[in-house]
Amino acid sequence: MGYQTRKKSPRDANHEYRKPLREKSKDRKRSLRRHGKIILKTSKSTTERELSEATLKRLHTLGSQKFGSSPFSEHFNRWLANVDAVLGEFEATMNVDEQFAIERTQTLSSIKPQLEEKRRQEDSIEQSLKDLANYRNHLKQINTDYRTVLCAIRGQKNVEIKRLNSVMNNLKKERNKIVQSKTSFFRGISKKDREQKEIALTEELNSKQTELELILLNFKDQQRRLQDEYEKKKEPILEQIKVFKKKIRDMETDGSLEERWFACEALIDAINNFLQRKATKVL
Repeated sequence: MGYQTRKKSPRDANHEYRKPLREKSKDRKRSLRRHGKIILKTSKSTTERELSEATLKRLHTLGSQKFGSSPFSEHFNRWLANVDAVLGEFEATMNVDEQFAIERTQTLSSIKPQLEEKRRQEDSIEQSLKDLANYRNHLKQINTDYRTVLCAIRGQKNVEIKRLNSVMNNLKKERNKIVQSKTSFFRGISKKDREQKEIALTEELNSKQTELELILLNFKDQQRRLQDEYEKKKEPILEQIKVFKKKIRDMETDGSLEERWFACEALIDAINNFLQRKATKVL
């Protein structure tokens, strides 16, 4: 005998509860609204997190941005505008607190005069180039004057040495004649006269030798004083040339990178600190 399913009687059917179509529609709308609120909250939280991450990333990029062409100060206003735009977008979405506003203002107030100083340094590059050229010309004149005086001293020394050597050679020849006359048959001069003459020539020869040595010492002292004077004049000029060359060389690279990097890092810290304060309030 097979199992048969029991059919519901019309009486049973009349007692089954069914919501009217209008009430079902209302319940569906309530459900959608409830779920919709959850979706909106999740979307807002996600948007804030994504915005925060994007802001930090953009600030990091701006902090590492290098300006490849000189004058670099032409890029400063655009860079500051980009930083303001990034922060403005962040502040427009996030309800930032007073502490963040203070840190933001302090950081931007600090970087702007630093960039302005870099701008003034770049503006002075033309004058630095002129100053460098002037110092180089001055050094060139000092070198020319030194060589001129040195050549004059050496020329005078050579003249004096040549004169004294000539005198000494003549004295030596004359003394040699006296010495040779001692063994010759020439008896025109007495022995005593020859000895006295030889002594006189030897003393004069020694005197000229001493004079020559003193002249050499004197010229050596003149050259030393000239060298000292030359070094004293040259050293400060070389230092100034070094300063201007470094200044010009520094202007050939972006000298604002370090200051801009620190500023962006300070802004990143301010955002992270704000997000931590905000998360603590939510908890």
